[in-house]
Amino acid sequence: MADENVERYTNLADQFGARVEAAADDAWDKASPCEGWAARDVVKHVTDTQRGITWKINGNDGDPPAAATDDPKALWRDSYGAFKEAVAKPGALEGSLATPMGEMPAAMFLGRILSSDILVHTWDLARAVGGDEKLDADAVTQAYSGMKPMDAMIRQPGIFGAKVDAAADADEQEQFLNFLGRVTRP
Repeated sequence: MADENVERYTNLADQFGARVEAAADDAWDKASPCEGWAARDVVKHVTDTQRGITWKINGNDGDPPAAATDDPKALWRDSYGAFKEAVAKPGALEGSLATPMGEMPAAMFLGRILSSDILVHTWDLARAVGGDEKLDADAVTQAYSGMKPMDAMIRQPGIFGAKVDAAADADEQEQFLNFLGRVTRP
């Protein structure tokens, strides 16, 4: 199970990383769909979360030290490299982690919550920097079906905003993004 969750997350992280690497150096201050965030803030959020789980997998308490955010591409590369090293260790995801949703098995947190988070933020980043907005269709299906039952929980402050009504002709990706509070059409 842990390997499946690592594979799911790293597949999505590779796709996020492709958007990071494709972003023009002058795009980092462009507004993202996340209220009050620029493109660089999306990368910071994803890497902060990734660095947090890496820190905990490596047996540390509390939060990791702050990382420099002046170079989002370097921040991403460093964070993702450290994450992959941490999860490659035998038994890395066998325990539980304190998460914003309470104590949760590490593998479940990675495979469900963090995978869904990086998936939606891949779109956020792409929208902000003018990149490829098409998400992995299977990942969208899996994330959307897994998040629908958590509707009330994800509406808490600091998680996701209010749902946006999906257009009648919205495909599944657009429905998923609207469910998570993203405005996809003007």
